[in-house]
Amino acid sequence: MAKEVFMPKLSSTMAVGTLLQWFKEEGETVEVGEPLFEIMTDKINIEVESYEEGVLLKRYYEVDEEIPVNAVIGYVGEAGEEVPEKAPAVDAEANADEEVETEVVETQSTQKDGASAQTEDGKVRATPAARRVARENEFDLASVVGTGPKGRIHEQDVVEAVGANKVFATPLAEKIANENGVDLREVTGTGSRGKIEKADVLAYMNGSSSSKKAEELEGERVKLKGLRKAVADKMVESTRSIPHVTLTSEVDMTKVIELRKALLPVVEAQTGYRLSFTEVIMKTVAHTLGNHPKVNASLVGDEIIMNKDVNIGLAVAVENGLIVPSVKQANKKGLAALTEVSKTLGAKARENKLTPDEMSGSTFTISNLGMYAIDGFTPIINPPETAILGVGRIVEKPVVVDGSVEVRPMMVLSLSFDHRAIDGAPAAAFLTELKESLEDPYSLLV
Repeated sequence: MAKEVFMPKLSSTMAVGTLLQWFKEEGETVEVGEPLFEIMTDKINIEVESYEEGVLLKRYYEVDEEIPVNAVIGYVGEAGEEVPEKAPAVDAEANADEEVETEVVETQSTQKDGASAQTEDGKVRATPAARRVARENEFDLASVVGTGPKGRIHEQDVVEAVGANKVFATPLAEKIANENGVDLREVTGTGSRGKIEKADVLAYMNGSSSSKKAEELEGERVKLKGLRKAVADKMVESTRSIPHVTLTSEVDMTKVIELRKALLPVVEAQTGYRLSFTEVIMKTVAHTLGNHPKVNASLVGDEIIMNKDVNIGLAVAVENGLIVPSVKQANKKGLAALTEVSKTLGAKARENKLTPDEMSGSTFTISNLGMYAIDGFTPIINPPETAILGVGRIVEKPVVVDGSVEVRPMMVLSLSFDHRAIDGAPAAAFLTELKESLEDPYSLLV
């Protein structure tokens, strides 16, 4: 008997997964434990192994499609077995509806030819969710073909049927269309989600298409999905729920440059990697956080968690997004270890090979834009963390040193913090000590 292949739910917050690739074609043999497909969720890629052996009979989804968790995305079974041509509908209330499998809705209409949801006494099997959607849209359930067991109509069946028959337009657009005998089904909407607006109807009546004009003026449209959507959702969550305050300070990097130059051959000989300013900054940040536990905290619900470990999140730019792997217990690592770990995690991030553990657990994040012509910026906090440090470029500029003007390599640090958990004074104290430590990095060796 053919077995369903489901989109797995890999975290408590996961609602959909993006299909990155199939490892098997339809008709190919599948072994238990063999990678079957790869998905992306919560900014990480996961290879999903097969729990069944046999032949991949059906693939319902293509690469880059977003698929709800627990959706059937294919079937594995014996060669020649029959499986549905279309993917079974996903019913969010399936578990709740099991007890009402035989509940039906009375209707005066007859079911479509070929539909099996209708019972012998002229009633229609449908889930409560399907009935609700039909009722809200004044839609006849008898015209819907159910995809559930025994032809039962699911919520998604009704949603698709309503969407195929309903025209979405503003009241004013409907009024103008009715007065002028315009069939709204022939008008292309340019509003949100394709809603037809007044201008669309007027353009249609004038023999032109505002949507065509818009398309001519617009460039390529790219759907917000996958990693880009995950980043977007998290940024919206952060800026909407967290009161950000950003403090800036300028640091003289003269001695850090000297220290890095002296340690470059030592670290490279030990690890095979070149020591960068990022690791020196990370080491200094981790040390300073040990003296300022309020900045190394997480805010979960109405509780401030004072983290024992100092785990530094390192923002890494990848194609179409941003990933933040976590350098665990950074305060207990030397510069050589930090260099090796951060370089390894950065490479894995760019290759989409980070594990869930490597993506979680950070208590403070560093976002370094020093490789660009950026002096300072306002970094966005990575919740549930309560602070993030933005690092700008090192640029030579004139400064006053002991009453004399000298040219020094200066760098701007930007500390954004969650004002619900951290007050201005503790944040300023942390940034001040961080500046002092970077200007005298040899003190970290004592």
